[in-house]
Amino acid sequence: MHRIWAIIERDMRRFRRSPTLIIVSMVMPLMQLIILGYAFGGKIKNLQVGLLDEDHRVPAIKLREMAQAVAVNARTFDTVPYNDQTTALQDLRNGKINGLIEIPPQFSRKVMAGDNPRIGLAEDNTDQFSASALEGTLNQMLTAYNQKPIPGRLSSDATLSVVEVYPYVPYIQYLLPGTIALAIFVSAMIGGGIIYIDDKARGLHEGYLVTPISKLELILGFTLAGAAKAILSGIVLVTLGSIISGIPDPLNLMRMARMLLMVIVTSLALISMMFLIMVRVSDPLVPRAIFGVLNTVLFFPSGAVYPTEAFPPWMKVITAIDPFTYAVHGFKQLVLKNTGLGAIGFDLFYLTAFTLICMAAATLLFRRTL
Repeated sequence: MHRIWAIIERDMRRFRRSPTLIIVSMVMPLMQLIILGYAFGGKIKNLQVGLLDEDHRVPAIKLREMAQAVAVNARTFDTVPYNDQTTALQDLRNGKINGLIEIPPQFSRKVMAGDNPRIGLAEDNTDQFSASALEGTLNQMLTAYNQKPIPGRLSSDATLSVVEVYPYVPYIQYLLPGTIALAIFVSAMIGGGIIYIDDKARGLHEGYLVTPISKLELILGFTLAGAAKAILSGIVLVTLGSIISGIPDPLNLMRMARMLLMVIVTSLALISMMFLIMVRVSDPLVPRAIFGVLNTVLFFPSGAVYPTEAFPPWMKVITAIDPFTYAVHGFKQLVLKNTGLGAIGFDLFYLTAFTLICMAAATLLFRRTL
């Protein structure tokens, strides 16, 4: 063990003397969580929607009042009154408003006669997210507008009662498990086999070859040193990320203990995977060239940013073997649901088996030569 520890100590000393490396491996994933969490998450609010009332009767006034209620309460959109259609459509094309609600002249008359009354919605459909939010809000508003008084007898119509098992999960919380795994992966890219490739490029690896250290001891030393750095990054994301994203009771000791176990197993799996990928690589430019490709191939199919159930069959094959998938699933169970070890048992098993397979394959493929 003293030979393995010498490699770990040397690698950790070099890591400590590089503050830029520490910032990249720990702080940058945290910044990514904050920016992506608030850039893609949350409900769309404060859309500018024009309101053109060409009817001005009681049913139309009631509809305008409901639109004002949405603007005050849900705040999905703010209404901008218009008097003519030409000006409103021109503002819509110029991007001054996101949509235009038009109440036609015969709207109230058709409401009274039950003659299929309609209102118009012209929307800027170049932004599908805003357009979908606007359509959904208006459909809900019209559902409430069309609701008739409840009859005095029981209804035979089937209805849906929704029970939410967990509190509302903002997107920044949904993104946190994937960000923790990504922070560990960044450290895995920096540590592990890449360190040995960098040593070979500098000619430092010859010092290892003249010692009695074995291939397994050398690989274990680099793997454990890289895992130590990855664990530090994971702990930073687990604690600060949980606080920033608003996870309930983020410093619960039992949850932190389970999260630490998940961080350790994930770190070993990703570090050993990187060592296996780099075990026969000699050019130091190769790891830097494939970093973006690996990030795309491993991170996005894992379900970190979108549910895997929506993936095509060929992509689900990648998902099934991707260690990121099991890391993200395990962190989701712990972060979002605060479950026990039973919920992440298979994730721990897969990542442990993946680590052993990668370590064994890397040991067989490793060349202890110049």
